Order: sequence, then structure tokens, then C-alpha cells
Amino acid sequence: MQYTTLGKTGLVVSRLMLGTMTFGEGTSYGFDHPVNQERANNMVSQALEAGINFFDTANNYGEGRAEEYLGRALGSQRSNVIIATKLGARTGPALTDAGLSYRHVIASTEASLKRLGTDYIDLLQLHVPDPLTPFEETARALDHLIQRGLVRYVGYSNLNDWQAATFLATQRQHGYAPFVSAQMYYSLLGRDIEYGVVPFLRYEGLGLLVWSPLAGGFLSGKYSRELTSESSGRLASFDYLSILSIDREKGYTVIERLREIAAAHGEATPAQIALAWLLTKPVISSVILGASTPEQFADNINASNLCLSPEEVASLDSLTEPKPLYPYRWRASGGDSVVRQALNIS
Repeated sequence: MQYTTLGKTGLVVSRLMLGTMTFGEGTSYGFDHPVNQERANNMVSQALEAGINFFDTANNYGEGRAEEYLGRALGSQRSNVIIATKLGARTGPALTDAGLSYRHVIASTEASLKRLGTDYIDLLQLHVPDPLTPFEETARALDHLIQRGLVRYVGYSNLNDWQAATFLATQRQHGYAPFVSAQMYYSLLGRDIEYGVVPFLRYEGLGLLVWSPLAGGFLSGKYSRELTSESSGRLASFDYLSILSIDREKGYTVIERLREIAAAHGEATPAQIALAWLLTKPVISSVILGASTPEQFADNINASNLCLSPEEVASLDSLTEPKPLYPYRWRASGGDSVVRQALNIS
């Protein structure tokens, strides 16, 4: 297993982490949760045996059951691992069952602690933006939780670059505990965050946690131009192709290249190559692996053992290069061309 620190903190984390969105049984908010407690126990044991010490969940996964299953599965191992959970998305029918108000942040965290069966959460993340709540109010709530010892670090998920930058400035202005990480969608078929988010993370030293690294399972290798039916897996229960703006035709081309590279690595799979490509990106602290079966999870874990050649990485970079987007790509290097040449800056 590969390890790194979470952003510029001293917290050592595995570069692969187990995601629990599949935990909980049944369907909620349009997502299937096929993993019961027994299977969750097996997958958590697999993760620990592979050297994974980082686990991601959320208070709305499986209507809260994902946190419960994870807590039970970890049991006595809890003190040896890092638990990250999220809040802010809807968890019930009441008007107050969503958002990032002071009230909801405190109440949600206390509820998550009970479901997880723990005294503290290592990384508490804002799940979604809340346009109604001032940043200062949410930042104050997060800092209060840290001061109480209920939370160790705070991060965010799915904020755009200006929201994250403004929120971080608010935290610093008031002396509150700042963000240390961002959890964002990133894959070979979804590199939008390279425009503004990634440069922001590098500048601030925040760690990147990647969700849906296989584009909702599309890059698993199960699909091709000849086999287009998404009758099983995540694509069967949720329209990831539309939500993640996946270009299906481009996706098939990428899958073909993944198969070619996988063949050059013996027993490797397209999914492993797609994950190994992400692990070449220094800004990424950890990649979240979500799986429905122990077999699928075991296959994905093996990506940590792959070492892609510079040529293979470059070919995937070139094949999936994002289209220019103003103003991010406008004279991307910045500065004067004559001065850049004199200083040998590309």
C-alpha cells in the first residue's frame, strides 16, 4: 500500500481508501446500497489486511446505516484507522434535515458519532454547498466541534474554487480551524477540476480525496461499443453518464486504451490502470474505492501495486486532455513570454 500525508497536515493516510456509499441495504435518494453488515465486515477486513487505514462515509448513505455498518465492522480497530464522514445533504423530511446551519452541523455530527460508535471523527467534511447559510456560521460550527474534541480535522466536498477559497479566508479571518482537504469527482473522463480547483489545492496545500474514480463504474472495463447495456452496477440505479457529463463515445476510446495498457501489465484490469493513473497525481492524497462485492474491491486494491511508465501516463493524459475553458486556459502560463523564455519557464 502507498501512503502519504493528508495535505500539509502530519496525518499519514493510505492512498487508497474504502468508500461506504454501497453500505446499508435497500435504496435511498436514488442510490442502491447492496452491502449488508456481513459483507461490510468482510470488505473492511480486506481493507485493513491490504494496509488501508482511511475510510469514507456520510450521514446520508443508506439513510445513516452506512455509518452504523462501518462502525460495527471496525470494532476494536477504530483507534488504528482514520474515519472521514460528511454532512449537509438531506437526511430526513424536516426543513431542518439538510444544510450547513450551526444547528444542523452540530446535531448531524453528534448523530454521526452515535452511529459510528466513536468518540471522535477524524475528518468531518461539508458534503454539498448551502447557499442560504453564511460561511462564517458554518465555519464557527466546525471550529466549535474541534474545540470540543469531537472532530480532529475539517474538509469539504463539491464546492467550487471560489466557494472554497472564500470559506478558507473566512476561517483564517476568525482564527477557526481551516480546511485541510477537498473531496471531489476526478477521473480520466472527468478532469474539470484541473481548471481551477487543482491549482487552488496546490496553492493552499490541501489534500485531494477523489470520489468516483472510475466514473460511476464506466471505466471498470465492463462496457464497450459492442456491450452498451448498463443493466448492473451503479449505472443501473443512477444516471452517472448524465450527472458526471460523461462523453460515452470518448469513454469507449479511453476504455480501449486502458485495455491495451492493462495487457502490457499481465493480469492487470482496465479499472486498475485507471486508478493507477490517478495515483500518479501528487495533488491526490487518497482515492476512494467504492465496491459492491469483496471480489470487486480486491481487484481495485491491486491498483496500488501497479507502476505505469511515463509514456503510458502521457498517453492517457493526452487522450483525455480537457478542452480549453476561459479564463483558466487564457495564456495559461501567465506572465510575459519574453521574461518566461529568459528564465526558462514553460
